[in-house]
Amino acid sequence: MGPTAARQISDPDDLAFAGLRRQAELVAAGELSARELVESSLRRIEAAQPTLGAFRCVRADAALAEADDADRRLSAGERLPLLGVPVAIKDDMDLAGETTAFGCAGGFEPKSDDGEVARRLRAAGAVIVGKTNTPEIGQWPMTEGAAFGATRNPWSLDHTPGGSSGGSAAAVAAGLVPAAVGSDGAGSVRIPAAWTHLVGIKPQRGRVSTWPDPEAFNGITCIGPLARSVEDAALLLDAIAGNRPGDAHRPPPPAEPFAATAPARPLRIALSLRIPFTPAPTRLDPAIRAAVERVAHLLERLGHHVEEADPRYGLVGASFMPRSTAGVSEWVKRVPEPLHLDPRTHENARLGRRLRPLLGFARRLERPVQRQIGRIFRRFDVVLTPTTAQPPLAIGAIDGLGGWKTDKLVTAACPYAWPWNVVGWPALNVPAGLTAGGLPIGAQLLGPANGEPRLLSLAAQLEANERWHRLRPAS
Repeated sequence: MGPTAARQISDPDDLAFAGLRRQAELVAAGELSARELVESSLRRIEAAQPTLGAFRCVRADAALAEADDADRRLSAGERLPLLGVPVAIKDDMDLAGETTAFGCAGGFEPKSDDGEVARRLRAAGAVIVGKTNTPEIGQWPMTEGAAFGATRNPWSLDHTPGGSSGGSAAAVAAGLVPAAVGSDGAGSVRIPAAWTHLVGIKPQRGRVSTWPDPEAFNGITCIGPLARSVEDAALLLDAIAGNRPGDAHRPPPPAEPFAATAPARPLRIALSLRIPFTPAPTRLDPAIRAAVERVAHLLERLGHHVEEADPRYGLVGASFMPRSTAGVSEWVKRVPEPLHLDPRTHENARLGRRLRPLLGFARRLERPVQRQIGRIFRRFDVVLTPTTAQPPLAIGAIDGLGGWKTDKLVTAACPYAWPWNVVGWPALNVPAGLTAGGLPIGAQLLGPANGEPRLLSLAAQLEANERWHRLRPAS
C-alpha cells in the first residue's frame, strides 16, 4: 500500500468498508495495488467463512492472477470503472471454470463460459473472488441448506441474513467484498438487503441480462446489486446492466448512467403499509411499522408530499404462483442428483408441473395486473412500503417443517416484495434502522416501469441524511 493510502486508510477494516467506488479510486490512483486489495478481501473471506458461511466457492488463485493482470493493465495506463476491485456473484450465475449449483448438492459440471453478468463484470475490470451461497433454487428468504449448512447474518450470527441472495448480502455487510450481485424472484435481493443494512436493487425486468437463460423463472426473476451505499449500488448496476441477442426482455437504456442520477426533485410518495395477499395470517411488526413511518416523516421534511395510499394488487398472486413454481420444476431438471434435494423442493416442483397448463394464462394476466397496480402512479411518483413484515428470522427457523408450514412462516415474514416481480418494475431497499435488539430492518421504494433513476435519486437523498453506510456490524 502506498504512503497516501496508508495515511487515508490506516485500519484494514476501514479499507474493507471503504466501498466500491473508493476502492476503485485507490487502485486507479496507484495508492493501492489490485493484488493488495484482492489479498485483503481473500484474507477476510478465509477468516469469516467458518462462522459466516457466505461463499460456496472462493477463486483464490484465479482471483490473484486476475489482480496481477489488472495491475499490469493499470501500469500501462488502462482505466476501467472497476479495474482490480474484488466483487462476488450469487451461485445462480455462470462463471467459467466453476459450477452453478444454485444451492443444490451434487456433482455439477463446471461451466465452460461466463454468463452475461460475469462477462460484463470482467469487462468493467472487476475481479470475481467467488460465488456466494443461496438456498436450493432460491426458494426461501433464508440462506440455509444441506449442501452448505447455514449462512449467518454479520449483525447477529444467530439470525439469517435473508435470502435467497443471503450469501451476497452477508459478504458485503461483513466487508468481505465492497459489493456483490444477487438475484430477485420474490424479494431475494431486497429482503437480505433489509436484514443486513444494505442497499439492494431489483431493477426493471431485463435491465440486467440473465443469459444464458433468455429470462429467469418465467420472467419474475431479475439480477441486481447489493452494496452499502446508493452510489456503490448504482455503480455496480451500471457495470452489469445491458442486453445481448436472445434476451427475452430489453428495456430502453437509461438516459444517463445510474451513478450520475440527478438529485431528487419534490415527489409525491404513497405510504402503503397494507400487506398484499398472503395465504397465512400476517402481521406487520410494530418496530418495522415505526421505522417505515419514520422514513416517511423524513421524506416530508425533505420536501416531498407523503400520503397514505395502497396499490390495488388484485390477482397478482394468480400470475406469480404458476410462474415461480414452474421455474422450480424447470430448474430441478438441471440437478444431476435430484434425490439429494430437500423434500420441499420436490413438492414445489410437483406443484409447478401441475400448474404448468396455467402458465400461459399467468403470463397474459400480467398486463391487466400492471394496469391495476399502475393506477397508483397516476397520483404518486413512488410507493414506500416495508421491505419485510418481520425482522430477521432465527437460523433454523424452517428446519424440519413441511412445505405448507414453511410457506406460512416465510410468507408471514416477507409478504411485501413479490408483487413487483410480477409487474417487472424496479424496486429498491434502503436501510431503515435497527430493532431494539440490534437487527437491521428496511424500507422499500417502488417505482413504475424503467423508474430506477427516480428511486436512486430518492434513496441517495435519504442516505445523505441518514448516513447509514457508516454503520457496521460488530460481529
